[in-house]
Order: sequence, then structure tokens, then C-alpha cells
Amino acid sequence: MDLRLLEYFVAVVDHGGVTKAANTLYISQPSLSQAIRNLEREVGAPLFDRSNRTLELNAAGAAFVEPARRVLREAQEARRKVGAVRDLRGGRLTVAALANLTITPLSELVSELRSRYPGIQVHVDDPGSPAGVVAAVRQGRAEVGLTQFSARPDTLAVDELWTERVMLAMAPELAADLPDPVPLELVREIPLVLEVDDRLSSVIADPELRDAIGQVAVRCAHRQAIWELVAMGAGATFLPERLAERVLRKVVLRAIEPEVRRRVGVVYRADQLSPAARAFVDLTRETAGSASS
Repeated sequence: MDLRLLEYFVAVVDHGGVTKAANTLYISQPSLSQAIRNLEREVGAPLFDRSNRTLELNAAGAAFVEPARRVLREAQEARRKVGAVRDLRGGRLTVAALANLTITPLSELVSELRSRYPGIQVHVDDPGSPAGVVAAVRQGRAEVGLTQFSARPDTLAVDELWTERVMLAMAPELAADLPDPVPLELVREIPLVLEVDDRLSSVIADPELRDAIGQVAVRCAHRQAIWELVAMGAGATFLPERLAERVLRKVVLRAIEPEVRRRVGVVYRADQLSPAARAFVDLTRETAGSASS
């Protein structure tokens, strides 16, 4: 149903006739009268009693007027919400992000986005792996993804933001006799504290490191507990350099030889970005230079 016809109908009701309503709407009386007849044909019944010189609602019109007002109110509210999303005064953004990237850089990015556009609501999901992040974006469960990658995923746009080293973090006493950098073959002799997923298998995102795992001292599903265990000397763990420097205290960071680096980037469907998602992608580009290592 044409919303304009409903607006005309309500105007005739509110102004008590076609003449005043036409003047208010800045249309001719014949055009308004024809619009009312078109509406009556569409609803399948006359809405006004035309037996007298005045135009009065009949029973059908009286039953129709409140639903017509409600539709117009809802349409106005829908326009307001769409405008808010378009102008970044509202809306929702879902970001899929690897857990190791949620503290940094995601926390900084979301904080800056919210400071610029406080009406945007952000939801963060952890699909558990780089492939999971890509799948979430490709399938529309998230608009943008923050992940590490080795090959650029097909069908998605990718903005590479920076690369960062993977470090071996451990308590000072565990690092005392180790060279810097630590040869990868020597890592097999170091007790490790590793994150596990819901299948109780170790979460190692870097293929270069899987063969270096020898002694596993602790498998833990809680990331914060892993950091505490490492600080207390239970074993070493692999962490991106930026994250390790951000969250770990009283530990030693050792580089790995040969060096292992992560490419970090944002993935998205370029032709399907909402205004909020576009603002997030633009923000990642702004901060990429200062965040690169």
C-alpha cells in the first residue's frame, strides 16, 4: 500500500475535508479526491460518507483510521532508524576476531569507533581460528573479521594491517640458560603451556610451530590462566609480540629462530559493508601505520 495515500487519508480526516487538507499538502483538490478514491479501491470499501455536503468517515473509515496512523508512525520510525544507521548515529556491527587480537588491536579499534560514533553497538565473536573468521564473514555472520592469514582468502577483500613476530614467553628462571633467539628445534625441550579448544586439542595458529611442540606441561582453556601460569614458571607459551608486551609482566620474551611472523589484517565483503562496518574498516586503515612493527 502506498504510504502517500495513507498520509492523504489521515490529512483529510484531521482537517475535516478535502479543501483544507489539499492546501496543507500543497496539492490540488481534484488530485487529492482522486487519491482518496484510489485508496478506497485498494482497501475494497468506501471510507467516507458522501451523502451530505461534508465528508465524514463511515464505519469502514472509522475502523481504518487508527491502523493508518499506526502504519505512518511505524514508517516514520523506520525512516528514523535507517537515517541513524546511515549517519552513524545508530546501528550494530558484528566483528569476528581471533582471541589473540581482541585485547590488541581490537580493543583500541572498538574504543576509538565508539568514541567517534557512540550510537553504534559492537558485538565481537570468536570463531576460534583464522579459517573460522573468514567463514563467519563469508557466510554473513559477521561483517568484518580481524585475523591472521598466510594466503589471501578468495571472494573477500583483505586489508593487511601489519606483521608481528611470534615470541616465546617464559619466567626468567626458565629462560636463564636459553639463547636469544631460541632455535626452533630447542623449543621441543621446553615445557609449554598451551591453549586448548573444546576438543581438548592444542590451539596453535602458526603451522611453523606445530612441529616444535615437544613437552606440554599444561593444557588450559582459559587464556588469563595461561598467562599467570607462564609468569609463575609452569612453562613457556607462544604469543604475538604486541600482545605479550601488553599483558605479561615479569616474564622474558625470546624470539624464535627461524623467525615466525604473523600477517594481521581485516577481511570483509567489499560490496556489502554497512556504514558502521565501513567506518570500522576505515579506522583500521588509519591505525595500521602506527601499529605496524
